[in-house]
Amino acid sequence: IKTEVSTAASFVARLLRATGYLSEDLLKEFTHSLEEALAEHYQHHWFPQAPCKGSGYRCLRINHKMDPLIGQAACTIGLTREQLFSLLPSELTMWVDPYEVSYRIGEDGSICILYESTPPVPTNANTTDMVSCKEELRFGRPSPSNLFMMTVSS
Repeated sequence: IKTEVSTAASFVARLLRATGYLSEDLLKEFTHSLEEALAEHYQHHWFPQAPCKGSGYRCLRINHKMDPLIGQAACTIGLTREQLFSLLPSELTMWVDPYEVSYRIGEDGSICILYESTPPVPTNANTTDMVSCKEELRFGRPSPSNLFMMTVSS
């Protein structure tokens, strides 16, 4: 969880750094605050054996509303939500899942992977049982009757 959370927080900080608006000290404080908020938020929603489980809960989203965890971290360095909206993309989705962190800018943007690792394979498991969330979106779910997809519309 530490690597995935650090990757997500660092990516948001890089977006803020690119604006040139914040000092390095403020960016470090923001990154640390976001890492703590994400780790606490994901604490009981992190399932390495089933990486897609809880994926919607772990999704960070900016789309006409500021993601509350990003907003909380911004408040620790004195940024208002209005300032944050002006500094970050107006449409950003980030998925923070075990073994993978990916993002999309814009509703129709491509999904880009920030971090990806191979999950350890238990000695008694079938290697085809472990399918990433991204692969499920790309190729479909193996058993639609047992798995549900949540969609959010505004």
